[in-house]
Formats: sequence, C-alpha cells, structure tokens
Amino acid sequence: MRAIGFFEHSDSLDVIQVLDLPVPSPGPDEVLVRVHYAALNRLDDWVRRGWPGLHLTFPHILGSDMAGEIVALGDAVEGWEVGDRVVANPGRWCNRCEWCEKGEHSLCVAYAIMGEHIPGTYAEYITVPAWTLVRVPDGFPLEKAAAAPLVYLTAWRMLFTRAQLRAGERVLVVGAGGGVNSAAIQLAKMAGAYVYVAAGGPDKVRFARELGADVVYDYRAQEWWKEVYKDTGKRGVDLVVDNVGETTFPRSLRALAKGGRLVTVGATTGPRGQADIRLIFWKQISIIGSTMGSQSEFRAAMRAVFEAAVDPPIDSVWPLDAYPQALERMLRGEQKGKILLKLL
Repeated sequence: MRAIGFFEHSDSLDVIQVLDLPVPSPGPDEVLVRVHYAALNRLDDWVRRGWPGLHLTFPHILGSDMAGEIVALGDAVEGWEVGDRVVANPGRWCNRCEWCEKGEHSLCVAYAIMGEHIPGTYAEYITVPAWTLVRVPDGFPLEKAAAAPLVYLTAWRMLFTRAQLRAGERVLVVGAGGGVNSAAIQLAKMAGAYVYVAAGGPDKVRFARELGADVVYDYRAQEWWKEVYKDTGKRGVDLVVDNVGETTFPRSLRALAKGGRLVTVGATTGPRGQADIRLIFWKQISIIGSTMGSQSEFRAAMRAVFEAAVDPPIDSVWPLDAYPQALERMLRGEQKGKILLKLL
C-alpha cells in the first residue's frame, strides 16, 4: 500500500516520501479501514521537525484524521461489519489508568495521537481500535467526515467541557483560517454565543464572516484587542480562544472582561506567552488549557457535524503524492478550511 511518511526528522520537506508498505493486519479488538480521505493538520509539520522526547519508529506515517470503509474485523470486534463507513477518534488511551476510569481519555498516562506518537492516517489502509470509531451516516459525504475529527473534537472539549461556554456570552477567536479556530467559530455560534474574530487579511475576514462570526477584525490592519474593548463598551469578552500563542497572548488577556476566561489548545507562534500577573488577579481571569477529547466528546462533536449543526469547511482536495504541495499551502497560511488528501 502507499503511505506518506519519513525516515528521519528534518526542517526540510525533502524527507517526506511516498512509501510502499505492507497492508497491516487488525489485532483482536481492531478493524482494518480502507481510507478514502485524510485531512492535514499543523501537527504534521511539528512532528516532521521533531522535538526532544518524541521517539518514533521509522518510517513514521503522518496524519491524524480520516474517513473510510471497514474492510476487515479483528476476532474480538462486535457491533461493526465489513462495509461500514467510519471515522476514528485520533487519540489512543489505555482504558486502565485513573483518568481513563473517569472518562478523561485525553488525560490518560499513555495518551497518544495518530500521526504524532503512533502511525497515522496518510495510508491506503490503517488499523484502529474498534472502540475509537463513530459511524458515518449513509449519504453523508466522506470528505466532510474526514475534515472534522481532530479539530471539532478539540474545539468541542475546549469550548464546552473546559471553558464551560454558555449561550449569550461574548467570545473572541484569534485566527480564522486554521481548522480548530474555524470549528470554534461555528460551535460557539451553535451554542448561542456572540462571536468576535481576529483574522489575517481580507480573504480571512470574509471567510470568518461566512463561518458565522458577528464581528471580524483584520489583525494586519487593526489593533484588534483595542477594537474589542471599544466594541464591548469597555467591558471585554467573556472568553478568548487563543491558539496562536506567543505573539498574541498578552493582547488576548487584555481583551477579556472581569472574570473572563482564556482557553488554549496550541502555541503556533511559540510556547512562551507573557502575562501581566497583576492583570490576571485584579480582573480574576482564568487561563485554561485543553487537549483533544474523550470518546463521549468525540461522539458529541461528530453528531453536531452529521446533523448539520456545523459544516466543516474544505479548502481543497489533493492526491496523495501531492502532499508536499498541500502542506506548503497550509504552512503559508493560505487555506480557508481543511486541506484533504484523496486516497481512493
């Protein structure tokens, strides 16, 4: 089978190869899936570059999202049949530790993500544990299903479980083109929030409005944190979603109302966000971290997708061997929605 991966970490895209690998066999509690579509994430770039403590078995297959069709079942699998159309939670957990027993799968002591710690989805066939699957309804486009898992799962937990977003609150999302932020805009609107967005350039401003944002600022032309403060009557917003990190963190804090919350799942521009501690305690601000999500959160997020409460935007679809060009588009920040690979 064909797959996308690499044999060594590098800052160069030249290490990425189209691999020819054996088709894997499912274990007792696994299914073998024929992948139809897989979706790109920023995680791809970070994994290829590597970091201290990331120990992979090479060649490493990239990719965290997919939608496809079951073609074989492990001996112990029940409730699934060959031919079922499925998506899978990108996370893996042990089902034994104290966090798993609480249903907090993304806090598992052995937590791993497809494409990051273990082989990923950029392959014509993959094996996944049956307990990570969600069925794709008949007639629902598999490309839309593939665009959703990682980002909508992440945004769902971030907004609803961790930040406890409520209807009527004011939310600022910093950034619009990336998958988690576009999912956060849609989910916040679904929940009845009033959504402000800081987007980069006219195209991204239009895209944020298409996703349902109520007020959009061009962060290339406006001091968005000051505009938010003025537009809220010098109150600020109840919740800021900031996955940009180092370059925006101090300004995001200043956009918050008293008692406000900042939630983050990423640090695209760097991990060392500075904060005025006096601002945090005087305004009684909460800073909240979130990562991925549990299987129950995954089911809830995918239900919202399948019932059309939200609509995963798709930027473009590329053949498998054009992955480097697709990745370059994402790294340039040109995408509006998810970039997909078509494997079938």
